[in-house]
Parts: sequence; C-alpha cells; structure tokens
Amino acid sequence: MKANPVPIAVESYGDSAVMVTVDHDRPATRRAGIVDFRARFLARRPPGVLDVISGLESLLVEYDPLVTGPGHIEYAARLIDDLPPEPRSSGAPAPARFRIPVVFDAETGPDLANVADELGLTTAEVIDTMVSSTFTIALLGAATAPMMDGLAVPKPVRRRAEPRTDVVPGSIMIAGTNAIIQPFPGPTGWRVVGRTPHVIVDITRSRPMSYSTGDVVRFVPITADEALALDGTFLLPEGGDA
Repeated sequence: MKANPVPIAVESYGDSAVMVTVDHDRPATRRAGIVDFRARFLARRPPGVLDVISGLESLLVEYDPLVTGPGHIEYAARLIDDLPPEPRSSGAPAPARFRIPVVFDAETGPDLANVADELGLTTAEVIDTMVSSTFTIALLGAATAPMMDGLAVPKPVRRRAEPRTDVVPGSIMIAGTNAIIQPFPGPTGWRVVGRTPHVIVDITRSRPMSYSTGDVVRFVPITADEALALDGTFLLPEGGDA
C-alpha cells in the first residue's frame, strides 16, 4: 500500500535539475505534501544531488549531470515517496514562537487601504485579520526572508500590478494567503501592509536570524511611538536571549 496517498509529479528543469510537485487540487494539501516529501528526500538524499531548493508548493532538486541524470533522480524520488513519513526525532527542538510588534498605518502600510477595498473589508478589519491569524514559516525566501502560511482572508490577495522598487526592511507584506517580512531594502510585488521596528536579519551576529522553517508567528499591533523604543532591536522568539 502506498504510504503517501497524494502522488508527486517530477519534471525535468533545465539540464541539471528536476522539479517535484504534489498532484492535488488543494493548495494546503500540495504545501503539506511537499514539506513531508522534502523531509523524507533529505533523509535519503540520492547520490549526485547537489542542492534541494524549497518553494511553497515545489521542490527543485539540482544534481551533477556527470554523476546522475533526471531518470535516476525521478526513480529515487518515487521510491522515497512510497516510504512512510520521516519520524520526528525525540530530540528535535520544538518550533520557536514569535510575537512580532507591527505598526499598521498608511505610512508603514501603503497598500493597506487597497487590500481592504479588494477584500471588501475596512482597514481595521484587515488589521484584525493580520493580528488574529497564526502564521507558520513555510520556507526562507530571498535573503532569508521568512515566507509564512496562514493568512485567514476571505479570498487570496493579489500581488501589485506594478512592483515597488525599494521597500524598507521590516515591511510586513502579504499576497495570496501568505505573509513575508522584508529583511533588507529591495523591490517587491507583494502588498505592504505594515512594518516591524525589529531587525530580523543581522549578518554581524554569529546567528544572523533567530527563526527557521516551522516556527510560529503572531503579529501584535503597536503605535508609532511604541515602535521608536524598539527600533533597530533584533528579533528574538518568546523567551529568547539576545
């Protein structure tokens, strides 16, 4: 009997990679399935695999074409997909929990009003949705930005038709049913709805970030004056030490 009832799809991606996805019509099932497959694949990493890059609903497997090929990687992936889920180690750390202070206003969240209009909500209701949602860090995006699942909106939020060119660090952004925090200045097509005064990535620290995939995040609204006292401080989990 197949251990994993949700099948995977494996397709060649260029001349030295394959893309693995989960064949299901529900996004939540696809995302959960690819997380589960990734854990089993990494535990039994086939020879010749150079890197495994996570997406929200996909896994890019890069390999050395002098050592292996797409047929071998696909064969290994399907064998691994038939195996039982990787058991959680009893010594594995529990997910960290974060309560992240955020200023939600027109200055820090220039897309807040447009998101409210799109969803048929007031800006206060959008903020309430952000605050009442429980987020889980699904993957680390560009520059280790935490990309999170769990935004409880009436319908997925569209990205901007025209991306912003320079979003400030700490910006809280949403798209679809996901949220992400901008670690460094840069462009984005996500909707900017607020900003945390915390620094979430500090390359001068021995551990530049305190979060990882699987950690749980809640947003806490604060005023602009309250943010001044926290400006530039490093983000730590509940009960964490500096």
